[in-house]
Amino acid sequence: MASHRKPRQRPLSGGTVRTAATLALAGAATATAFEGTSHADPQLTPAQVKAEVDRLYGEAEEATERYNGAKAKSDEAERALTGLREETARKTDRLNTARSALGSLAASQYRSGGLGPALQLAMASDPQDYLDRAGLLTRAGDRTAAEVAAVRRGLDEVGQLRDKAAGRLADLRARQGELAGHKAVIEGKLATAKQLLARLTAEERAAYEARSGGDDPAPTTPAAPGQRRPAASPPPADSSRAARAVAFAYGAIGKPYVWGATGPGSFDCSGLTQAAWRAAGVSLPRTTYTQINAGRRVSRDQLAPGDLVFFYSGVTHVGLYIGNGQMIHAPRPGSTVRLAPVDSMPWAGASRPA
Repeated sequence: MASHRKPRQRPLSGGTVRTAATLALAGAATATAFEGTSHADPQLTPAQVKAEVDRLYGEAEEATERYNGAKAKSDEAERALTGLREETARKTDRLNTARSALGSLAASQYRSGGLGPALQLAMASDPQDYLDRAGLLTRAGDRTAAEVAAVRRGLDEVGQLRDKAAGRLADLRARQGELAGHKAVIEGKLATAKQLLARLTAEERAAYEARSGGDDPAPTTPAAPGQRRPAASPPPADSSRAARAVAFAYGAIGKPYVWGATGPGSFDCSGLTQAAWRAAGVSLPRTTYTQINAGRRVSRDQLAPGDLVFFYSGVTHVGLYIGNGQMIHAPRPGSTVRLAPVDSMPWAGASRPA
C-alpha cells in the first residue's frame, strides 16, 4: 500500500537562508512602498497626489541615506578584506620560503648522514603535527630550532589572517544584504511616486516641479510667472576652503540628482556636499546624519558660505549654504542640482566643516 506520509523536507543551507531573507526583505520593502497607493482612490485631488508624492520622496531620501551608510560600511569591509588577503599572500610567500630553507637544511644533513629527528618530523607530510610537538626543538641545533620556530610563527600568522578574512567576508555579505533591502525600498517608493505624478496634468506636474524643486537649475533662467526668484549670490572670490567648496557647488548646478551618486556627473544631496568639501581638501562622512556632526554646529543666524544646512526631523536632507539666505542642493530624483532658499524646507540644523 502506498505511503501517505509527507516527504521529509531538507533543511535550508546557510546560503539559501540568506538569499531567502534578502528576497523577503526586498519584497517587504517594495510592498511597504506601495502600501496605501497601489490601490489608492482614483479620485484623489491634485493636492492630495502632491502631498503623497512629497511623502514618498521624503521616505525615499531617508532610505537613500541609509543606503549610503550601508554602502560606506560595505566599501570599508571590502577594502579590509582585500588588505587581509594581500597580507595573507605575502606571509604565505615568506612561510614557503622558510619551509624551503628548512628543506635545504634537511637535505644537507641527510647527505652527511646527520638528519636529526626534528628535521625528520619537519619534513613530514603534516608539518603542523611536528610543530605542535615543540619540545623536540630543544634537541635540535640552534640553527634548526630557529628555522622551525620561524615556520611555526608563519603557520600561526597565516591561520590568524585567514580567520580574520573569513570574518570580514561574512561582514561584507551582511552589508550587501542591507544594500539590497534599502535599494528595494528606494526603487519601490520612487516607482509609486512616478505612478501618482502620472495622474496629474502636464500643467499640474510643472507646477509641482516648480514648487518642490526650488529655484531653476541655472541662475540666469527667467523665473516662471508668479514665481519669486531669490537674488543669486556670486561665488566667493577668496581662496578659503569654504570658498572652494562653494565654487564647486556652483559648478555642479544643472547636474542630475541620482540616489547614491557622489559625482562628478551626478549627485544625491549628501554626495554633493561631500564632493564640494572634498574639492576644498576636507573629508566629510557619507551621510546626512553623520555630516551634521562632522563640524562645529552653528545657529541659523550665524550661517556663512560653505556651511552645511540640514532639513527635516530625521536630518535626511542637506545643502551647501552660499549666502543671502540661499543654498545649492540636489533636491530629489528627477531634479537637478540647483539654487533654493534655505527656508523652503523644515530646518534641522547647520554645521561648519573644520
